[in-house]
Amino acid sequence: MSFFLNNARIAFMILTTHASVGATLAVLIPSNPILGFAIGFGSHFILDSIPHWDYKLRSSKRNKQKPLTNDIIIGKDFYIDLIKIGLDALLGLALPLFFLGFLQHQLILMILCGAIGGMTPDFLQFVYFKWRHEPLISLQKFHISMHAKTGLNDKPLLGVLCQTAIIVIAFALV
Repeated sequence: MSFFLNNARIAFMILTTHASVGATLAVLIPSNPILGFAIGFGSHFILDSIPHWDYKLRSSKRNKQKPLTNDIIIGKDFYIDLIKIGLDALLGLALPLFFLGFLQHQLILMILCGAIGGMTPDFLQFVYFKWRHEPLISLQKFHISMHAKTGLNDKPLLGVLCQTAIIVIAFALV
């Protein structure tokens, strides 16, 4: 079971949840892709405020006392992390396309806009780590302030179950 949890988290959370919820919200307003992206983007911060589980990035350098100094170190571990993140992002695009795209093919643009919007704040963190300028500094401060102060990182099974429930509920709403 431990092997499954350690490897399942590589390609499942958290971008998948952000993308799925962003896509679902965007589908609810099918006439405006830009608004769909914006709603997906905004939903990211709301989801981050809920205690959740994150997979670990091996290339991450964290400072809990000074989170604005967190960084990603480019090297062998970064490329391994890039594979994890890429699989997570692909799953985040595939699930909503599969579960929502079958409803109507004309919703595919909205699904993609909402899903990409939901994942963009985490992508912008990587940009911030390598280019610490405005407006990224303010966005990073906001992103940090919105994150839940407690998490489920020590409870991966509960974390995966909660995020899976969020995805199922989001898809069920549509």
